[in-house]
Amino acid sequence: MKPIRTRFALCLVALAGLTACGAAQRRFALRDPVAVDTDLRSVTLPCRRAPSEKEPDHVSCAPEPYVSPLIWDGADNMVFRPFAEVWALEAAQEAVNVNSMDEVPDSAWFTNRLGIQPMDTDELLHGECSPSQLLLDTANVPDGSWVIDKGKQNGATPGFRIKIAGKGKYLLKVDTPTPERPSAAAVIGALAYHAVGFNFSCEQVVYVKASVFKLTPGLTYIDNSERIRPFDAKALEKLLAKVVHKGEYLRFQASAWLEGSLIGPFRYEKTRGDDPNDVIPHEDRRELRGARVLAAWLDHFDAREQNTMDVWVADRKDQPDSSPGHIVHHYLDTSDCLGSEWDWEPISRRLGHSYIVDWGDVGRDFITLGIPLRPWDTAVKTPGQEIFGYYDVANFTPDRWKNEYPNPAFSRMTERDGAWMARILSRFSPELVRALASAGQFSDPANTAYLGDVLEGRLEKILDRYLTRLSPIADVHIDGGMLCGTDLAAKRGVRAPALFRFRASARDGIPLAVATRDGSSLCVTVPHRAPDGGPPDDDPSRYMGVAIEDGVARAPLLAYLYDLGPSRGFRLAGLERPE
Repeated sequence: MKPIRTRFALCLVALAGLTACGAAQRRFALRDPVAVDTDLRSVTLPCRRAPSEKEPDHVSCAPEPYVSPLIWDGADNMVFRPFAEVWALEAAQEAVNVNSMDEVPDSAWFTNRLGIQPMDTDELLHGECSPSQLLLDTANVPDGSWVIDKGKQNGATPGFRIKIAGKGKYLLKVDTPTPERPSAAAVIGALAYHAVGFNFSCEQVVYVKASVFKLTPGLTYIDNSERIRPFDAKALEKLLAKVVHKGEYLRFQASAWLEGSLIGPFRYEKTRGDDPNDVIPHEDRRELRGARVLAAWLDHFDAREQNTMDVWVADRKDQPDSSPGHIVHHYLDTSDCLGSEWDWEPISRRLGHSYIVDWGDVGRDFITLGIPLRPWDTAVKTPGQEIFGYYDVANFTPDRWKNEYPNPAFSRMTERDGAWMARILSRFSPELVRALASAGQFSDPANTAYLGDVLEGRLEKILDRYLTRLSPIADVHIDGGMLCGTDLAAKRGVRAPALFRFRASARDGIPLAVATRDGSSLCVTVPHRAPDGGPPDDDPSRYMGVAIEDGVARAPLLAYLYDLGPSRGFRLAGLERPE
């Protein structure tokens, strides 16, 4: 690594060259950044016959549901796609849905939350749940008031759907095979994904008596091998026998049913052909790529298309599959997070480190005869915390983390995508991390304390990896005659405070004064060089760049401004984070 002074001088030379070249430099237009995507607009789709048992003549004007078989998705991503990509000549490229401020606009996929607005613990712990969806005072639920109307459709975790008068529909799932961890992981994962900005279902841990359930006759369910089985009194009794008990109360994970018409999972690549709003290939969306870092934090190795859901939201709420409307894309089910295991121990030890079928590891083992030790060779469970499997800090390397099998978007994540997600995750303060751990409602406080330590430790590793290469300066804005921002690495204590030494320069390499506050907030004084009158606002002579280094990250932040003169001030036009 070059000394800080040398790197800063090189940066100033490069910036001076850019600003002196006029039209040769990258020009950001004089306009506000794109804040909201157009994919939330209503569209009208052709109608088709969609008969059901209740409505044989039913007509639907929503997209046709997409079915994602587990076996096919696994085979496609573990075998067919990797071999096809060997012969592809695609050059790596950056995500395309990024605005001029190096951020992701709000869309049908993502809503900026924690990344732009602080959260308190109450807001964090409510997650996606509206007040009407919260299941409170479950100890006093009347007998027979929760009507079981549907068996669970596929997935490894057993459960069923219920209808609650005045509340709506919920999918109840059972903690198996590890008591408490799956439901805790489902709730904690949902809260984290929601806080970051993704669409998720409302998830809760609830304790109720078995007497609250009323079984509707003639139900079936689909198991994980796609077989249809009866869901009768015998099946319910067998399922309830597996439920964690706290006295006479049973512990369930309650997932509120998504509102709208469910049309199946979204894919992590290409676009949905029946959605006119879906024009960006999914593998080129920054939020889907950057989600790899979030998944690594939680060890969400089961991040695959089958654990997602597209929902058609019709303009007419009384007709959920009518047109016009639009699609909203959701994540589902994080119950595999925080140390889930397979029945086969050798696979469990590899989770997070290697794909189930990892051709890269196979090749390396062939060349090295399998002699070098792998992380899974030395992985051990923490004594007393076996419910979390191999979920720990010591064996976690953020940029080497892998999910269960290759994910097209995750595989295309670039340094900029990872750094974007890390900037959001840095806003999970230690207090919010502890609040996340408490949301699991573990019976043993030691489990909550351990999980809080692991979440914080893994997050610190993520921030150390992704906030020390590209510039971690964010929240950039104009305040009077100053360019201000917050260094998220300094704010989160990624390095010792003394190591953060801020420097700035404008065109021609002229140094600019930098004032700091609280060790992480900074403002650069930018002198005016253009008059109030004269050339148009967007004239090249008014365009200028400012480079800011923090003494820790390997590269600077480049901010581009339009100088509108002393009376009107500056307009921030764009940001770059060069590698």
